[in-house]
Amino acid sequence: MKNTKISISEKIGYALGDGAANIAWRGVATFLFIFYTDVFGLSPVTVGVLFLVARFSDGISDVLMGIIGDRTTSKYGKFRSWILWTAIPLGVILSLLFTTPDLSDSGKIAYAYITYILFTLIYTANNIPYGALMAVMTGDDKERTSLGSYRMVGAFAGGMFVQGALLFLVIYFGNVNPDIILNKIEDKTFRVSVSVPRSVENVNIKTENGIAMFSWADGPQKVQDSIASVKKSFSVEANKNYEFIVTGENDLTAESFSIIDQKRGYSNSIYFMSVFLTLFMFITFYTTKERVHPPKAQKNNLKQDFKNLLKNKPWLILLGVGLLFNIYNSIKQGIVIIYFSHYLNNQILAASFLIGLMFASIAGAMITAPLGKRFGKKSVFITALLFSGGVNALLFFCGPGDIEIIFFLGMLSELASAIFATLFFVMLADVADYSEFKNTRRATGLIYSAGSFATKFGGGIAGAIIGFVLGAFNYNGQDAVSIQGAIPGIIMLMSWIPLIIALIAAGLMLLYPLTQAKINEITLELQSRRLKE
Repeated sequence: MKNTKISISEKIGYALGDGAANIAWRGVATFLFIFYTDVFGLSPVTVGVLFLVARFSDGISDVLMGIIGDRTTSKYGKFRSWILWTAIPLGVILSLLFTTPDLSDSGKIAYAYITYILFTLIYTANNIPYGALMAVMTGDDKERTSLGSYRMVGAFAGGMFVQGALLFLVIYFGNVNPDIILNKIEDKTFRVSVSVPRSVENVNIKTENGIAMFSWADGPQKVQDSIASVKKSFSVEANKNYEFIVTGENDLTAESFSIIDQKRGYSNSIYFMSVFLTLFMFITFYTTKERVHPPKAQKNNLKQDFKNLLKNKPWLILLGVGLLFNIYNSIKQGIVIIYFSHYLNNQILAASFLIGLMFASIAGAMITAPLGKRFGKKSVFITALLFSGGVNALLFFCGPGDIEIIFFLGMLSELASAIFATLFFVMLADVADYSEFKNTRRATGLIYSAGSFATKFGGGIAGAIIGFVLGAFNYNGQDAVSIQGAIPGIIMLMSWIPLIIALIAAGLMLLYPLTQAKINEITLELQSRRLKE
C-alpha cells in the first residue's frame, strides 16, 4: 500500500532537513544583505543586482535538478541520495559566503558573485530533492499535510536558531577585548577613550542597553561624522586611542561597552552554524524512506514531461503564487535587521523580534493541517495572504517607541504567513498527483523545481527591490547621514510594499482549480492504480 502512515520519528527526521536548509536560507535572507552593505562594503544597488542576476540564472538549474532527480537511480532512492551528497558542500559554501577576504572593490564584487551563485546551485541540488522526497514518502494527501506541518516546524526552528542566535554569536566571536577609560563630565555624559590590541577594519561600538548616544570627541573623525547615534562603526589601529562623547545613560562602566569586529564575528558564527546544518542533513538522510514510485510502465521522455508540465494549470498558478509570496516573505526578512538597526536604533533587539516571529511561525505551521482539512487548502491560503499582508501594513504607523506594538503586529502577520508557506509545498505534492492522474506519468522532481525556483527567484527579486528602494534614498550602511535620509524607504519596505505583493498573490490564487473534492477523487484513483501494479 503506497499511502503508508509515517511514524513520528520519521516525520521529525524529515523536519530536521528543512531545519538545516533554513539555517542556510534564512541566514542568507536575513543577514546577507546587511553583511554585504555594512560589513563587506558593497553598495545596496550592487547587492540588489547580484541577488537578481544570481537568482534568475538559478531558475535554469532548478529545472535541471528536477529532471536529474527524477532520473537518479541509486541504492538510496531518487531523492534521498542528493541529501547525503550535498550535506557537506552546502555547509562549506555557506561558510564561504560570510567570509571576507582582503580584496579590492572589484575583487569583492567578483567574490560575492562567485560564492553566491555557487551557494544557489548547491542549495538547489539539496533542496529540490528534499522537497520532492515528501511526495514519495506517502501517497496519502492528508498524511502529507501532516508531514508538511512537521517540515515547516523544522524550518521555522532552524530559522529561529540562526535568526535568534546569530547576533549574539557575532558579539561573542567578534569581541576585540578593548581597553576602555571613562571620565564622567556631568550627569549622563561621559568622555570615553577606547583602544584595542590589534588593528581591525569596521568595528562597532555601543552600550549594553543600546540607549546612549555616541559622537566623536576631538580629532579628524569629528569632521567626517558629527552625527550622534546609538552606535559607531569605524576602523581601528592597534594601541591607538579613539575618543567619544557618550550621553543618555548614567552609571556606565567599562563593562557597559561592547566593541565588535563584525567581520570575524559574522564569519565564525556562520562556521559554527554550518556544522549543525551538515549534521541535520545526515540525520534526515538516515531516517527517511521513499515509498511511492513512478508507474512501472513509465519510460523516460523528457519532452513529454515538459509538455505535461506546461499544460498543468495548477502547477502554473502555484509557480506564480509561490514566486509572489516568496518575494513578500523575503522583503520582510531582508529588511528586519536594517529596520531595527537604523530606525529603532537597537540591532540586538532584532534577535528577540526574529525569535518571536519563529514562535509565531511554528504556531502557524501547527494549525495549518486542521485548518486545511476544515476549510480546504485554497481558501485557507487566500485568507492567510490577505490577513498577513493587511496586518503587516499597519507597521507603517509605528514609531521607534512602539516596540510592543511592532512585536505584536510582526508576530500576528508571521502567524498567517507560516500557513501559506506550509500549504505551498503540500499543494505541490497534490499537483504531482494531478499530473500522474491526468497523464499516467509522474515527474515529481520536475514539479518540485517550481518550489525551489519560486523560493530563490522570489528572494532575488526581493533583494533587488530592497536594493533599489534603499538606493533611491541614497542608503550607505557605513555612513550615518545617508542612513537617516533612507528611513522613509526602510519603513516602506517594512510595511505597505509587502502588502501590495500579498494582494496580487491572493488574486492569482483565486484561479487555482484543485478543490478538496477533486483532490479526494485523484487520491482514490491513484490508490486503485497502484494496487493493480
